[in-house]
Amino acid sequence: MQALANDISVYGPGFLTAAWTVLWLTVLTIVLSWVFGLAAALGQRSDLTSVRGAAAFYIWFIRGTPALIQIFIVYFGMPQLGVRMSPYMAGVLALGINSGAYVAEIVRSGLQAIPKGQTESSLALGFSRAETMRTIILPQVVRIILPAVTNEALSTLKNTSLLSTITVVELTLYAQTLISATFRPFDFYIAVALIYLALTTLLTQLAAFFERRFARLY
Repeated sequence: MQALANDISVYGPGFLTAAWTVLWLTVLTIVLSWVFGLAAALGQRSDLTSVRGAAAFYIWFIRGTPALIQIFIVYFGMPQLGVRMSPYMAGVLALGINSGAYVAEIVRSGLQAIPKGQTESSLALGFSRAETMRTIILPQVVRIILPAVTNEALSTLKNTSLLSTITVVELTLYAQTLISATFRPFDFYIAVALIYLALTTLLTQLAAFFERRFARLY
């Protein structure tokens, strides 16, 4: 017990800092993924063939290639085009683009679950298409897709571990630096697993809270 208490006092602050890094990376990535996801989902419903094609290509390419390769393309490939970013910015952008493709498919399935009659009735009552989407359709879609979006958010949180490959000091890279100094891989990888478990549990409970709220509203 004394050894455990000593490890917590020595390594705990570093793990807390790394966990905080994982949290804010996840929040930024989720926000960005919704931007890309909504744009792609609505793009698939566009009347313009070029917009539909661009949205379909984005979803096809991102879902068909590994997230790690996408991270490398953004971080190592973009500088060749004159675009340089910090590892943190590149990581958020890459994960946001990756998650956005999956969010787009989730949103598309939610939109398809809403009867077309609701849109037609709203337009007949004088609502514009934008007003119909914002005030009537999207609130219902959010309630329908919340469980699937929660699963995608959990995947996003866990995918932050991939950013250790581009020198983002999150939980995995922090643990690896400790392991290289102490030669205790089992201890520190178990610690990382437990912290991720705590973070995913927190996110799941938060999503359950919002599910209950939307269930009461709609």
